[in-house]
Amino acid sequence: MIGTDSNHCRIVAESLAGERGVDEQTLASLAILDDRLERLKKVDEAFSGVVFSNAVEQLRSRSSKIAVG
Repeated sequence: MIGTDSNHCRIVAESLAGERGVDEQTLASLAILDDRLERLKKVDEAFSGVVFSNAVEQLRSRSSKIAVG
């Protein structure tokens, strides 16, 4: 499972760095990481302040515009 987690992180990181395009795989990895972060926050309140970077949030808003448009 750790390998899978790092793969999702790698995919999103490469997309943010411009090393790969923002595609379905990037958006799916972002959704998986988002879901996992939300579950972690529910398990332990110590993680309640953890958020994604501004770059990830921009990617998320860009992807929602692409999906709608």
